[in-house]
Amino acid sequence: MAETVARHLVAAGQLIEDAPEEALAHAIAARRLASRIAAVREAVGLTAYHAGEWQTAIAELRTYHRMSGRQTHLAVIADSERALGRPERAVDLFRGADRAAQDQAGAIELLIVAAGARADMGQGDAAVAMLQVRELTAEPVRPWTARLRYAYADALLAVGRRDEAREWFARAAEADEESETDAAERLLELDGVVLEGDEDEDDDHADADADADADADADDADEADAEDADADDHYDDHEDDDEADVEDDDEADVEDDDLADDEDDDLADDEDDDRAEDDDRAEDRAEPIDPDGEPDHRDAAPGSGEPDPAGAERPRTDGPAAP
Repeated sequence: MAETVARHLVAAGQLIEDAPEEALAHAIAARRLASRIAAVREAVGLTAYHAGEWQTAIAELRTYHRMSGRQTHLAVIADSERALGRPERAVDLFRGADRAAQDQAGAIELLIVAAGARADMGQGDAAVAMLQVRELTAEPVRPWTARLRYAYADALLAVGRRDEAREWFARAAEADEESETDAAERLLELDGVVLEGDEDEDDDHADADADADADADADDADEADAEDADADDHYDDHEDDDEADVEDDDEADVEDDDLADDEDDDLADDEDDDRAEDDDRAEDRAEPIDPDGEPDHRDAAPGSGEPDPAGAERPRTDGPAAP
């Protein structure tokens, strides 16, 4: 098991700069096998920091500090707090750090992080003041000298002290033999010098932006054409519907006219039939004429000697006899 843990730790160390996610996976694999070994927890914390897993980095490095009794990675923990948007915690770590338990490199790194946290909180002048320590001008140059001078120059520039910032970027560039910072590029930028490679890169970005804009315009034009085509189709559909409605209305009007004509004809026929029936009834009521030219008195009222007027009611003969 120890050999397997060792292989994972070696792989994590080799991959931490170029492939931090893979390095973190190896460190976590080692922790599953040996979680009580301080060096394993340290490896998990550092690889998590490089992979941007800030909360994991804080937890693992705090565990390492408790297990080892050392405070070698306070700067990493403080910077992780800054990354999580908690700069005040980074300042608190700097204030509460045990200076006796730290080496000089760790103390300088924690100072740089704390000054950055002050700047994050909008306290630029306080950040400048924090970095004005004797190590800033100390000789000979130490491994952390370039980083300290670079941080001081950046803080000066942030508060508008451009000339002083240029001086300290120049001094940081002189001390940066390993090119750990971009102090030389920042110095040229302040002097208004643009490198040829930067111009080409800017041109490439401009061309890429122009191509992207052209593609976007083309896409917008295609969408507009598609919308116009849809509108034309919609308009044609409406025209077809309107024509169909007109044809239906015409057919309905013709049917209504035919129906009205049929109703008029039926009404006229009914009127003719009614007149014919009235004529027949009139003929039936007419008084019969005797062939000799005298009226027929067979319908005269009994004992009256007069004919019964047309339509007059006759006395009832079916009732009880008078007493």
